[in-house]
Amino acid sequence: MTALDACVGCSAHRDQALVQLGVSPEKWDSLVALAGNPNTGKSTVFNALTGLRQHTGNWPGKTVARAEGGFELEGQRVKLIDLPGTYSLQAGSTDEEVARDFILFGQPDVTVVVVDATRLERNLNLVLQILEITPRVVVCLNLMDEARRHGIGIDTEALAQQLGVPVVPTVARSGEGMADLLSAIHGVAMGETVTNPYRLDRYPPEVETAVSALTEPIRDAYPDLPNVRWVALRLLNADARVETALRSGDLGSMGDMPTVEATTRSDGGQAVTVAPAVDAILDRATALRWTLSPQFHDALTKSLFDAAETITARASMRGARRAKFDLDR
Repeated sequence: MTALDACVGCSAHRDQALVQLGVSPEKWDSLVALAGNPNTGKSTVFNALTGLRQHTGNWPGKTVARAEGGFELEGQRVKLIDLPGTYSLQAGSTDEEVARDFILFGQPDVTVVVVDATRLERNLNLVLQILEITPRVVVCLNLMDEARRHGIGIDTEALAQQLGVPVVPTVARSGEGMADLLSAIHGVAMGETVTNPYRLDRYPPEVETAVSALTEPIRDAYPDLPNVRWVALRLLNADARVETALRSGDLGSMGDMPTVEATTRSDGGQAVTVAPAVDAILDRATALRWTLSPQFHDALTKSLFDAAETITARASMRGARRAKFDLDR
């Protein structure tokens, strides 16, 4: 089953028994992250899934609040982590750093991105950034009642086809669409739903040249890495956290840090250890960084906003076509 077949435009909810476990269980079968912009109803979604009893505290070494809870679905215990609300994952603030690092290094089985249906284009900026990092995503299109009230129509099936991941319309405060959201989470977590996330296939020319020159050695060293182009971009940005993770093998399912095979000197046959492959990657990233203009970050940001605008336009509908909303019934 693909993402386009799962939990998109379902007319009937599956008969699922959600058991709200409240305080997060010590042992779990699946780990789910909840991300989204501020004021999207993310906390309401969190409460609807876990109940009102939650474990709260701070992220290790941070003053940023951390909330977690749990629920049981189809015999699986799920731990849910509520990430800080943020508009971006550029790690320009503590909230952004916490959210980005958990999605990247916490390796959740599913990342649910809560989106405000009345501000789809603006919210898609974060969705597209998360899709660059992980393919295991479900989009929760929340506040659909507000969208209807403002005459805003969204073809959720078209949106899911463009994003390549399940898109579930919800009104979390009334519980509408939550059963479909659970189905989508379960499908991605269990591997029953195969996603094909939207990712920019071309960056601005100077950035594309640098990224292309860096992706090949990264892919050779880490063939299982699911987000090679994103890693290349972060290395071009001199992201210290990603550089450290590249050295340690902490990124995704890379496994052990690769090393270049030892060579033999011609003057006596003594074995000489060559620098690890990761050093060559970082050296190339440093050299390529100098080929980029100082404005390359702005060009990348514009590419994301342009993509969000195009996707929104293709998924938008107004007037009588609003009836295609699942929750309009």
